[in-house]
Amino acid sequence: MVISELIKYVREQLDDNAEFEARQLVMHIMGVNHTELILKSRAEVSEEITSEIMRCVKRRKNGEPLQYIIGTAEFMSLEFKVTPDTLIPRSDTETLVETVIDCIGERKVTLLDIGSGTGCIGISAAHYTNADVTFVDVSRSALSIAEENAKKHNINAEFINMDILKQIPTGKYDIIVSNPPYIETEVIETLQREVKDYEPVLALDGGADGLKFYRRIAEIAPSLLNANGIIAFEIGYNQGEAVFEILQKNFENVKLINDLCGNDRVVIGSLKRN
Repeated sequence: MVISELIKYVREQLDDNAEFEARQLVMHIMGVNHTELILKSRAEVSEEITSEIMRCVKRRKNGEPLQYIIGTAEFMSLEFKVTPDTLIPRSDTETLVETVIDCIGERKVTLLDIGSGTGCIGISAAHYTNADVTFVDVSRSALSIAEENAKKHNINAEFINMDILKQIPTGKYDIIVSNPPYIETEVIETLQREVKDYEPVLALDGGADGLKFYRRIAEIAPSLLNANGIIAFEIGYNQGEAVFEILQKNFENVKLINDLCGNDRVVIGSLKRN
């Protein structure tokens, strides 16, 4: 079987986004890029490689996310290592990063990324601006992935293993950014199987009403932020009003920002002046 035939066969085994996923799987196992895939389309594929690709196809058909199979995900035009210990970066979250980048502008700032996972938010912000980043996560495994990703993109950062619900980081920051767990506990079992069966519940479960982490971070943020400091959250599509209200106590100029689909996606505010 030649490469083009293999891609066609794999595509026929998959469902949504089959063409893209077939190419990604073949490129990953064969260790080639998109250009090489085209140039070598008539090259024969060994039985060993074909078998390995078929094993990956089986994993994908069982619901395992493509990103976990190939071990990477693209976010903000950067490549990030992902594992089942981390949430998979999603394009919706780029709205949060773009908002933070706009706030930073040309300034030199300190940024605290709470619940960092792969580190994609803080690393992307630092890559495109002049920000010093500190990452906080309750999962040591996730934090180690964030550290690998930071090194890959030449981002010098601090990494803190901490349960934000029980502890408070030290230091002062210009910006706090977070995409915290925000799915209601009882809703998790209704999510698509790629999410509920494979992504870490620790990174999904936001408590009974999905707002547990927003309340906690908004409560401790004033002690962590410099004067005129900014807080920015990613939120679920139906959480805009609730998180807006949570921030009203200690923050001003609170705004809701929509994603490209028109859904509420980001809530941002600046620390009230004393």
